[in-house]
Amino acid sequence: MSVCDPDGGMHHVWAGALPEQVFADAPPREFDLAYVEHLADLLDRHAHEVAAVIVEPVVQNAGGMRFHSPRYLQALRELADAHDVLLVFDEIATGFGRTGELFGADHAGVSPDVMCVGKALTGGYLSMAATLCTPEVADGISRGELSVLAHGPTFMGNPLAAAAANASIGLLLGGDWRGGVARIEKALHAGLGPARELPGVRDVRAMGAIGVVQLDHEIDVPAATAAAVREGVWLRPFRDLVYTMPPYVTDDEDLARICAAAVAAAEVG
Repeated sequence: MSVCDPDGGMHHVWAGALPEQVFADAPPREFDLAYVEHLADLLDRHAHEVAAVIVEPVVQNAGGMRFHSPRYLQALRELADAHDVLLVFDEIATGFGRTGELFGADHAGVSPDVMCVGKALTGGYLSMAATLCTPEVADGISRGELSVLAHGPTFMGNPLAAAAANASIGLLLGGDWRGGVARIEKALHAGLGPARELPGVRDVRAMGAIGVVQLDHEIDVPAATAAAVREGVWLRPFRDLVYTMPPYVTDDEDLARICAAAVAAAEVG
């Protein structure tokens, strides 16, 4: 909870009760050496007191649906190694093909020390998440006083959720998920394009099966939601964003309907 967006995240209400973290500035979309220098400076100053760097690779989701260059992930890998801190990728939203690669890390060709996965792990049918780590991290945990991470829910790894995860991963890897995500990305670019002409729209972007319309002001959530529902679509606008992350089985007709709803929501939002 304490590593969520310190300004716009819902967890700011617990300021003072949760540990204070070190936050980098939001990354620019395009690669900028000045931003790498900013990251390097943060680690130079704080490496002695931090255990790890955590990032959502290529797309920062709840923090603003921001897209960023995979080259920043490569830079973070080098910086983390140089300062002997762990690199953690939160792939709960970006994993299992959502960004056009199987994992966000694949865009950069790097591996984190710890990877968090969930949501699409079971195709969304049951709640299940997993934290993956390198053998070195596992060895470090096993040398601890308890030799395990002594925290977990009662139903952790329950058989029904595990079966759903196995089935979901099998369906994903056994089909043309890459072609399906590319088809969705093309449809999102085309279908959300008209929003660029609307007053108050700052940006329209898509990556993989993620489409975003960003406004230049806080969105009127009730009005935007009602506009989308009139188009037959339920969306979840928040902050200054109307976004969609369609299932990979979404056909072209439904994609067009989703995009029309997003444009309608942006128009009244």
